[in-house]
Amino acid sequence: MTLPPETSWTRESSAPAEERQSSAFLWMRAIFRWVLAGGFFFSVCPVLILLGVFVDPRRNDGPQRWLCRNVVRLAGARVEVRRSAGFDPNKVCFFVSNHVNLFDPFVLYSVIPQFIRGLELESHFRIPVYGWLMKRFGNVPVPEVNRPSDLKRMWRMTRAAVDQGVSLVVFPEGGRTITGRVGPFRDGAFRMAEEFGTPITPVSIVGSFAFNSKTSWMLRPATIVVWLHDAIETGGGSKRDAAELRDQVWKAVSGPVHASMSEGAAGESAPAGKTKA
Repeated sequence: MTLPPETSWTRESSAPAEERQSSAFLWMRAIFRWVLAGGFFFSVCPVLILLGVFVDPRRNDGPQRWLCRNVVRLAGARVEVRRSAGFDPNKVCFFVSNHVNLFDPFVLYSVIPQFIRGLELESHFRIPVYGWLMKRFGNVPVPEVNRPSDLKRMWRMTRAAVDQGVSLVVFPEGGRTITGRVGPFRDGAFRMAEEFGTPITPVSIVGSFAFNSKTSWMLRPATIVVWLHDAIETGGGSKRDAAELRDQVWKAVSGPVHASMSEGAAGESAPAGKTKA
């Protein structure tokens, strides 16, 4: 007796079931990771706020870094750092980075090896616990409505932070990417850098979009690589305007991000069993 040949539908019928199982597992994993990371954050933050009342934030920097590292770890991501040969960990500057998801500040605070604070949307300061922590620790509110008085306050607070030796993290896209690519940069931070003569260190966050995106609550296993580039000097009699500085920094930040996305797309289209050199 001859057995009938295997039909294609036999193999195809199992694929949707496997995909559903995989999807269900990822969702269960994501829920577990959100609960784990969120529970840790909201349980430790009140302790740090209390410490912040009695201890200078600079002396309290270690526990804050510990919080940030563990939030990212418990959310299920690994973090690697790549420093350029000319990166100066002691230079006070603006760290200008692309913005992918809610974990970016935690990732950057974990890996930038100096005392830093950030320019952050003013609406974030109204988030319970998180907003109180950011206000106490000295983050600079960025107004969402460009009233002259609010902008002057932002410039004044930024200048005061830099003059006190505090580097600031800036997300000049003004929001999180929805494609993974680096969007256009706004001019504000570059105008301040030119006026204050404060160097800019471009920072590229690579792999974070695969971990979590703005349009989804899914947390996928991923490795996030942070590139710390050479600082770019500003001011000091330079005739370069803020727009040229903005474009130069955008190219530095977007380079590793877009290269990684291109490599990923090439890998997805490569024949099975082959790897790229």
